[in-house]
Amino acid sequence: MMNARDSTGTAGRMPVVLASAVVLAKTGRLRLALRILGFSMLAVLALFAGGFGWFADKVSHMTTPLNPAKADAIIVLTGGQSRLDAAMELLATGKGERLLISGVHPSASRRQLQAAMGGDKQLFSCCVDIDRAALDTIGNAKESAKWVESHAYGSVILVTNNYHMPRSLLEMGRLLHGARLEPYPVVNTNLGNGGWLTKPEALRVLLTEYSKYVLALARGILPLRPSAEGITLAEASVAKDEKPGPIIP
Repeated sequence: MMNARDSTGTAGRMPVVLASAVVLAKTGRLRLALRILGFSMLAVLALFAGGFGWFADKVSHMTTPLNPAKADAIIVLTGGQSRLDAAMELLATGKGERLLISGVHPSASRRQLQAAMGGDKQLFSCCVDIDRAALDTIGNAKESAKWVESHAYGSVILVTNNYHMPRSLLEMGRLLHGARLEPYPVVNTNLGNGGWLTKPEALRVLLTEYSKYVLALARGILPLRPSAEGITLAEASVAKDEKPGPIIP
């Protein structure tokens, strides 16, 4: 038979036991939450790394088309002299009727730009338009869309560096409804066969551009964003980084 003292002692220990059980339960839940968080972070990092590998491989295997199909017009995004030279060459060989240079620094005059690009002065005067409003790739897409729509062009050759091409196509495709984009990647450095892994500067450029590409993809799934529905993209062959030229913002 339990006496009063035993009963009191047992009753006194019960709250302690219950409190310990509660603490253990909370600790267990915290550990589980931390494990889930840790696995989630590892999964995100693995996904990011895998995506970067795909992006770098795709970009490093892009090549500049030897004889691109003729289009209605040409758009070049500023970012280096090679882009400008390539775009002017396409215009001179009749690959497009007009050329838009998007993202020119406001302080650069038309004469300075023509001198930097070289080529025929008469051709530059008659068939080259300049966009000074765009400050980034999103701005390039917006201003280019206005230009394409105002001229009712159905096909456009897009000139930019290979590493910049995926994001440029993504942003352009959201706004150029009904227009066909023909990628013309400019390649300054051969990074095929994993060459980008041995060149720190190239690796930095690719990683930076991939991060921007991921952000552009994420922004595209938010509500009230233009979609690429109805846009057709020509297949491109894609590698190289380029230092900015004197005309870029």
